Amino acid sequence: MTLSNGDKLPAATLLRIGEKGPESVDLNSLTAGRKVVIFAVPGAYTPTCSSAHVPSFVRTKGQFDAKGVDEIICLSVNDPFVMKAWGEATGATEAGLTMLADPQSVFTKAIGMDFDAPPAGLMGRSKRYAMVVEDGTVTVLHAESSPGTCEVTAGESLLAAI
Repeated sequence: MTLSNGDKLPAATLLRIGEKGPESVDLNSLTAGRKVVIFAVPGAYTPTCSSAHVPSFVRTKGQFDAKGVDEIICLSVNDPFVMKAWGEATGATEAGLTMLADPQSVFTKAIGMDFDAPPAGLMGRSKRYAMVVEDGTVTVLHAESSPGTCEVTAGESLLAAI
C-alpha cells in the first residue's frame, strides 16, 4: 500500500521513552478525533534531517497550533532512545514536538514509504514525507523525491497547504 490523500492510517504501534523507559504508542488512538501532523525522516542525526527538516517544524510549531493542529510528530526508523536524545539535541522536545520511533519499520513499510540507501548505510529507512492527519485520515501528504531534499516536506510548505 502506498499511502495517499483520503486514506485511513493503518494500525501501528510506535515507541517513545516515557518516565519508566520505552512505552508503546498506538497511532490510531493518538490520531482519533484529533488533527495531527506527522513528518518522517530517513534518520536521526543525519544532515538534512537535523539541519533542515526538524528545525522547520520547530520554527512553525506556533503557526500549526494556530491552525488547530493538536500535535506534531516526528517519526523515524530509529530506536526510541535515539529519538529521545535527538529531540533534546535539536530542541524539538523543548518546542513541543513528539519524537516517535518505528524501530522495525513496520508502519513505514505498511504505508509504502520505506527505502534502502546502502552507500549511506541506511537500510529499511523511511522516505522523507510530511502529512496532516484528521481523525486518522490523511488530508494532506507531501513526499520528497530524494531523501536528501527538504522542500515540499518542510514545515513552511506543509503549513501553506492547510
